[in-house]
Formats: sequence, structure tokens, C-alpha cells
Amino acid sequence: MRRGIALTVDGRVQGVGFRWMTKMVADQMNIVGFVTNLDSGAVYIEASGEEANLEKFIGAIKASPTPSGHVDHVAEKAIEAEPALGRFKIQ
Repeated sequence: MRRGIALTVDGRVQGVGFRWMTKMVADQMNIVGFVTNLDSGAVYIEASGEEANLEKFIGAIKASPTPSGHVDHVAEKAIEAEPALGRFKIQ
């Protein structure tokens, strides 16, 4: 079953390759959606995928997909899942 999630990630997540590594992880796990920097210094992600893949993706984000980054807090909110067609984009 597909589901969607919106994540707001706080910590050292800008200027460390966080968005690029997030896309790489998403592509490996067949996750669609996007990642973007926020003016607050946080990163915002909308992701949709199969339940098991999405849980692995969320775990990878919480652990920081880049060794240069550090995640302090992740706020999660359920959203409507996107269709499986498409790709994960960096905005």
C-alpha cells in the first residue's frame, strides 16, 4: 500500500549535500516526491512510496543521508500519496 509523508528536517542540513543524498536514497527506494531548502535553514521533503520503502526512507533521513550533515529534529505529517509514476526531484 502506498502512503505519503511530509517531513521538515532541522539540523545541519543545508550546504552539506543533504538534498542530493536525499534524492539518491529516494531513487534507490523507488520513492517519488521532492526535497527543497527552506528559508529557516530546514529542509522540507514530500515523499510517497510503498509502506516498507517509505519507512526505510524516513529512517535514512533521520540518520542523515550525508555524513557531513546532522539531523536534530524531524517533524512528520501524513499527506496524500502521489502516483507511482514520476521521479524524486530537487527543488
